[in-house]
Amino acid sequence: MVDFNPFDYAFHEDPYPVYAALRREAPVYHNPSLGFWAFARHADVLAAFKDWQTYSNKGGVSLEQGANEAGDTTAFLSMLGMDPPRHDGLRSLVSRGFTPRRVNALEPRIRELAIHYIERFRDRGECDFVAEFAGKLPMDVVSEMVGVPEADRDMLRSWADQVLHREEGVMGLPEAATQAAAKLYAYYVDLVKERKQKPGEDLVSALLDTELEGKRLGDTDVIGFLFLMIVAGNETTTKLLANALYWADRNPDEREKVRRDESAIPRWVEETLRYDNSTQLLARTITRDHEVGGHLLREGEKALLLVGSANRDEEVWERADVYDIDRDTSASLSFGRGTHFCLGASLARLEARISLEELQRRVPEIHVRHEGLVRVHSTNVRGFAALPIEFATGGERASTPN
Repeated sequence: MVDFNPFDYAFHEDPYPVYAALRREAPVYHNPSLGFWAFARHADVLAAFKDWQTYSNKGGVSLEQGANEAGDTTAFLSMLGMDPPRHDGLRSLVSRGFTPRRVNALEPRIRELAIHYIERFRDRGECDFVAEFAGKLPMDVVSEMVGVPEADRDMLRSWADQVLHREEGVMGLPEAATQAAAKLYAYYVDLVKERKQKPGEDLVSALLDTELEGKRLGDTDVIGFLFLMIVAGNETTTKLLANALYWADRNPDEREKVRRDESAIPRWVEETLRYDNSTQLLARTITRDHEVGGHLLREGEKALLLVGSANRDEEVWERADVYDIDRDTSASLSFGRGTHFCLGASLARLEARISLEELQRRVPEIHVRHEGLVRVHSTNVRGFAALPIEFATGGERASTPN
């Protein structure tokens, strides 16, 4: 029988053999020692995403939040720890900052930032892609939206990394993650206080000036939004960008498709999301006794929705373990489904498309140096903490680099 432990470092390095075994042998898997069920098949994950009444977000989306109450950050994560109707009300307010018009209006600035960071390393012929690009651009975009000063962004990104990092053998939030969450919270308290005294044009100021159910939003709601943006909105896009370069390098035929035709870049993004998504699993709290696949799941138990496994389900995709940017990815569950569908999906896709376009134009022939690769160790998020790359110089150059 397959053994699945989401805290295991070996699982973080390559979860896909475990997922395949789960789909074959235990698609509805129970781990009584760690206290969770796990759904490995696309159909079961999709059904759970759609049924928020049975699979609730109120207990948070991380297994650790049940394992370590002292470090529970659910209260900070706002909409990630809510269900309707309050979830829908708050989401409707926040979503005003993510309308197609507002997101598309960000394209010139995102492109400007992408060119800026590329120009800083393009003549060297090498860099750590995470440290010098993928970890910076999404943080800048999110920070400009919410009004975080440039001088504070590296500090906040460091804290966000610590919130996600898991220590080997620790079945809960490490002390460093708890401390980083507390630092982020304190920073956001000060930021909200400052915006109350001196409103600006950012989303935080806008949220402080709006009402939900006839009342102004409380500080906790606004701070929860900031946590969501900095941790979830920033970190997952950072991982998506590095994963895209890594898998293109491992699949030269697919990389060649993009070299020949820049219009293939959105498909490159979508296949990366399917094949090796930033968000690998999400927890839910079961609200009623019911059966799935012949197993009785009880109220109060945890269910892990294995997005990474669902996206490799052979019942949905032919050659599911093959990286193919020409495939139909419309069944992908990378951003969830239903009422909790990722609010920032369109922004993440836009950032990824623009970043890969500018990299393709300005630093051609990128190759990943496999010595020096460092993976993130997290139960929810998959990606790289360091991705050394080398490349030919001499691509398109910015006419007015900033």
